[in-house]
Amino acid sequence: MLGTLEVATVVLVGLMVGVEFSVVFVMNRVIDALPEDSAQQAHAHGGRMLGAVMPVWYIGSLVLVAVWAVAGRHDPDPGTSLLVTAAALLVLSVIMSLLLLVPINNRNKTWTPENRPADWREQLDRWARYHYGRLALIAAAFILLAAARG
Repeated sequence: MLGTLEVATVVLVGLMVGVEFSVVFVMNRVIDALPEDSAQQAHAHGGRMLGAVMPVWYIGSLVLVAVWAVAGRHDPDPGTSLLVTAAALLVLSVIMSLLLLVPINNRNKTWTPENRPADWREQLDRWARYHYGRLALIAAAFILLAAARG
């Protein structure tokens, strides 16, 4: 049973990293190449869509890592420190999301071409910079989880 939990956790976190990687290096670049109104509307739609899914994914991933750590606590495998570090990185990513990214996303998802602020692009650029940092945290957590599994 523990093996299944480990694999499921690594896969779930790996998929989350893949989605966030795609947002940074694929979707944002595609969206930013659209005409201004279309780009802003696409960012708002993406913010609504991913803003509904990603909190569950982030918290669910953290819960799975915690369950893995508790379930394997009697295992003499030295991977426990890797799990604790991965969990800490995921906690940091959630805190970073709540403090830095979510406020921008909550504004962005309500914008339309008629009501968007003059600095909407600067706000989305700031969101993207924060997102790079969050991606680094969850990618590092994924690597640690894979190593703990290995």
